Amino acid sequence: MRFFAIFIMRPVATTLLCLGMVLTGVLAYRLLAVAPLPQVDFPIISVSASLAGASPETMASSVATPLEQSLGSIAGVTEMTSRSTEGSTRITLMFDLDRDINSAARDVQAAINAARTLLPSSLRNNPTYHKVNPSSAPVMVLALTSKTRTQGQLYDLASTVLAQKLSQVDGVGEVDVGGSSLPAVVVSLDPQALAAAGIPLDTVRTALSNANTMRPNGAVENDRYHWTISSGGQMNRAAQYRPLIIAWKDGAPVRLKDIAKVEDSVEEVYNFGFFNDKTAVLLIIRRQPDANIIKTVDAIRAQIPAFQAMLPAQVTLSVAQDRTPSIRASLDEAEITLVIAVILVVLVVLLFLRDWRAALIPIIVVPASLITTFSLMWWFGFTLNTMSLMALIVATGFVVDDAIVVLENIMRHIEKGVSPKRAALRGVKEVGFTVVAMSLSLVAVFIPILLMGGLPGRLFREFAVTLSATIMVSLLLSLILTPMMCARFLKVRPPRERRAGVLRSCIRRVGERLWDAYRVSLRWALAHGRFMMLLLAATIGLNFYLYASVPKGFFPQQDTGQLLGFFRVDQGTSFYAMRPKLEQFRNILLQDPAIESVTGFAGGRGGSNTSFLMIQLKPMAQRHASADQVVDRLRGKFLGLPGARLTLVPQQDIRVGGRQGSAGVGSVRLQFAGQRSGFAQEVDAQGSTGADGAA
Repeated sequence: MRFFAIFIMRPVATTLLCLGMVLTGVLAYRLLAVAPLPQVDFPIISVSASLAGASPETMASSVATPLEQSLGSIAGVTEMTSRSTEGSTRITLMFDLDRDINSAARDVQAAINAARTLLPSSLRNNPTYHKVNPSSAPVMVLALTSKTRTQGQLYDLASTVLAQKLSQVDGVGEVDVGGSSLPAVVVSLDPQALAAAGIPLDTVRTALSNANTMRPNGAVENDRYHWTISSGGQMNRAAQYRPLIIAWKDGAPVRLKDIAKVEDSVEEVYNFGFFNDKTAVLLIIRRQPDANIIKTVDAIRAQIPAFQAMLPAQVTLSVAQDRTPSIRASLDEAEITLVIAVILVVLVVLLFLRDWRAALIPIIVVPASLITTFSLMWWFGFTLNTMSLMALIVATGFVVDDAIVVLENIMRHIEKGVSPKRAALRGVKEVGFTVVAMSLSLVAVFIPILLMGGLPGRLFREFAVTLSATIMVSLLLSLILTPMMCARFLKVRPPRERRAGVLRSCIRRVGERLWDAYRVSLRWALAHGRFMMLLLAATIGLNFYLYASVPKGFFPQQDTGQLLGFFRVDQGTSFYAMRPKLEQFRNILLQDPAIESVTGFAGGRGGSNTSFLMIQLKPMAQRHASADQVVDRLRGKFLGLPGARLTLVPQQDIRVGGRQGSAGVGSVRLQFAGQRSGFAQEVDAQGSTGADGAA
């Protein structure tokens, strides 16, 4: 322990060293990202395929089955699930946690290519895949509403203006636009008029494609000038299509308005979004993996007035959902807990050592240890999340142990009349190895967590490393900073001064009474040994009972202030018949006093009979009920509504699965609507992909 004597004899150097450690921790604290949970990359890949008009049974047998057979041969697949809906199939692959996600993606692409010959020939586009991060829940959802603009116009504004601006905000990783699709022209053909004119459907398709094709038409030039011939821009309004000549019959032109109803609409009519009681286009924002979620949301909120100024006067941009309130509350609670822990430590030291100078030392050492740990967290690439904050709170007790052991031993020598500097040298020499053994034994307790495999190991590794780092920093400061401060701050008091003072006298009386009570209880326990052994056996038995009866789970249930709703109607129900049923559920949700807002979208790639809802609850102080209690209360209100069902679950930070939004391209939809038979057949002139977003 002679090495630590250097720090006692060099107080200025010791102070500068510790101050540098603390300042490094303060800087790292400002750089640390904030997240709900540790950033864990799950090797999950989602494969999707679409076949317009196909039933779920057809998608499962002709699309999902060949893909599953080919994907199932990939090495390292631990779980494979598939879901087939009308015109859509989604297969989710989960790999071993040790499997590299990029290597797995190459194997998935090879399996898709191998299965292409087994898929239906009518499948125009190859199946696609994307990497899924279950922990990348949206940090914010913005809603674009208007009383005068159509959904297509709102979607155009969101996808061409707002999405690019939001992507430029620091920390934003991805912006999905959902709730509608790009503007398009819908042509509803009249079968009777087509039959009377003798015009086949392919003729209409060819005429529309030729009239709307952007291609060069040649040039005209003379000796001095050169002109490029243009036949006009691309048609994008229904009024431009109505006079279009489809064919000539008996020397007279047959125009599109004579055989069809032409109107301005959107690419995917079976897709709409809403925010509370208004139709809306939604912008779903996800952060970058290493971004600070709170700073990202604050940066977006700061830019909302500028975004609103860019939009037309009749368009409103609102915050539909914010992920940060529960995270901010967790950080505030953690900070309050740490402050309370430090205050309790000071009170305990003051109570037993009865010296305000001695109580001042833990006030400096404990926060210094915790703040210095932030620099190590930044070095390891950790974030401020539930697990790391819990580790800091738990470590507060261990940090106090190291400082108090050294402080109490030095105080023991000072009370015997030894000078503070000599008492510090003797004290740290006597208990130095003890403190080292204590800290190493505590770190050894968390080694099994570091060696755990699978998802629990990855999730709790940050907790174990943060706690171990805090203990080691506490060990270092307890051996260099605490002795130095004891040598400089503490003083040898004469016997009369030790007894003087009303406060010191009161503290001494309280300490003597506690010691007397402990002495009496210890004597009674030693005199009744058999009873104490029976009490010990009963306690052990009670622990076994509680271990068996306490509910068990992977991760504690969280109240994030948000609910997820999954709405579905009976198979075969049309999209237009689904919307009134969804309105009923939405009105019931908005009437609940605990719900602040309801956001959702229906249709899209999930199928024309499904909808996804994101429900924002009011703050806990206003709703006076947990998320689970709100869900239980709402279940009774949904009973008795036939033909539809809504599943509500509290949103958690760990989710496996999810959907990815996609944006469509401009196209003209030909909708062949039978007036008498009541059926509808849809064909695409250029190929159209709808747009939907998901959390």
